[in-house]
Amino acid sequence: VQLVESGGGLVQPGGSLRLSCAASGFTFSRYSMSWYRQAPGKERQLVALITSGGGVTKYPDPVNGRFTISRDNAKNTVYLQMNSLKPEDTAVYYCNTKNAWGTPYWGKGTLVTVSS
Repeated sequence: VQLVESGGGLVQPGGSLRLSCAASGFTFSRYSMSWYRQAPGKERQLVALITSGGGVTKYPDPVNGRFTISRDNAKNTVYLQMNSLKPEDTAVYYCNTKNAWGTPYWGKGTLVTVSS
């Protein structure tokens, strides 16, 4: 399993970014996918989840209404559209999936910095 994130960078408060995660080594369309983030000194936290077919998405309150997760099963790619970014969104963002036994897989992450 390989997950490769991209799209991070420096953005001003109120701005937008779209992250991408290219997946390989497994049957992408059969598995739910998630995005997590980890800020310095804090625990890794879930920010978005999408089911295998894309029909169900879930978000925690801090990002609900600002972040949108989507996927393209033909391209084996999951996206995270982030709007109205705040300084507290600054973190390393990770792509995640789990196999049938619950074993998690992680990408190396992409850094998002929200600062003026």
